[in-house]
Amino acid sequence: MNEKKLEFFRKLLNEKLDELGKEAGRTVAGMTDSKENFPDPTDRAAMESDRNFLLRIRDRERKLISKIREALDRIDDGTFGICESCGEDISEKRLKARPVTTLCIDCKKKQEANERARGL
Repeated sequence: MNEKKLEFFRKLLNEKLDELGKEAGRTVAGMTDSKENFPDPTDRAAMESDRNFLLRIRDRERKLISKIREALDRIDDGTFGICESCGEDISEKRLKARPVTTLCIDCKKKQEANERARGL
């Protein structure tokens, strides 16, 4: 992959990383500033359910942040865009859709088929 394309993906990944960091900061601020008092148990339960949902989303985003950092490391070490299973190039179209991917579409399809066969 040429340097111009690598810089495009580096910028894309860094922008997503910044966006996720800001969202996490807003979530923490919203949870620590909150001094809600709910006399009704149903209202409290609804608020706690919403908070748990938000925390699950943030946990998924935390995992995505880790994958983004790994992708940036792959850009730095020259392995970005190369399938870790077969060693072939990952299509640019796939990288644009999911820049943190480590598998080409064929290897990903095989992986998913194996998971379905094992019942995962």
